[in-house]
Amino acid sequence: MSQISVAVLGATGSVGQRFISLLDNHPMFKVVALAASDRSVGRPYASACHWVLSDPMPAWARDMVVVPCLPNSVDAKIVFSAMPADQAKDIEPQFAQAGMAVCSNASSYRRETDVPLLLPEINADHIGLIRGQRQARGWSGCILTNPNCTSTGLAVALKVLQESFGLKRVFAVSLQALSGAGYPGVSSLDIIDNVIPNIGGEEEKVEWESRKMLGKMGANGVELAEVKISAHTNRVAVVDGHIVCASVELGASTSPEAAIQALRDYQAPAASRDLPSAPHPVIVVRDEADRPQPRLDRMTGKGMTTVVGRVRPDPLFHIKFTVLSHNTIRGAAGGSIYNAELLVAENLL
Repeated sequence: MSQISVAVLGATGSVGQRFISLLDNHPMFKVVALAASDRSVGRPYASACHWVLSDPMPAWARDMVVVPCLPNSVDAKIVFSAMPADQAKDIEPQFAQAGMAVCSNASSYRRETDVPLLLPEINADHIGLIRGQRQARGWSGCILTNPNCTSTGLAVALKVLQESFGLKRVFAVSLQALSGAGYPGVSSLDIIDNVIPNIGGEEEKVEWESRKMLGKMGANGVELAEVKISAHTNRVAVVDGHIVCASVELGASTSPEAAIQALRDYQAPAASRDLPSAPHPVIVVRDEADRPQPRLDRMTGKGMTTVVGRVRPDPLFHIKFTVLSHNTIRGAAGGSIYNAELLVAENLL
């Protein structure tokens, strides 16, 4: 099949760089434009960008001239947005109005009732919101979002438990990597020999977004899952990979062994199972007492697989476990690309 033209908004930032790295040699998509802020416009990407990834900058990107984040500067079918939320709120609808599909990593539209908050391996059917969105807003394009990077791995694991045993309450504590703060991110003097026990707005995102992703499609959109979630979020001195330690009250009591088997057996919906970015497997459960670890496990499934470990009885609820997800791949750029693949597969582009 011929490749679909795509662009990256916010291309010089850390998530924008991850988009460029993951889109290199992508079988569906070809990058035709890189867009960023005014200070970068008109410059070759290699000189406008301070590349922070260990993967080399793709050769095709180096001399591509950065353009403004405006629809009349971009001729693409899909735009991947790595823009800050305050900028995305005004700019992303302009691209949707101009007929482009916006696959956004920003939080600006995640709470909108007609905007999908997608993890295709657990809620691929939510992409059906796009039809109503276009009709209600008069767009030929659309906006679809991926969740907060901390919500991602947790929601995948909770979906399996919800389907198998029911889900009532979740107590979750995150240990979040530095790359989640972007570049230059957190000052070295703040994070070395330290843990920062507050990340602005993050706890509310984990508590609410998970309920939307775990919800069911109804006549008026997504019906939020009836689960109570309490989250504590912390920044730690790890480069990539968010860990969440969760204690869960299920709808019915079960053994850790049964929970582990359910997690290992889980299959993504047929619509998203064989797309290029689909994680294989969706979930890996580690048996070791000290896993998962970010340095050892974050690239499982090319960074798209959710890794769970330490599944054991919980003295307050039913079970507790540790979950790891690569925050800038599965929780950011890779997630948006996976969403775009589903959009194409469902003939919604």
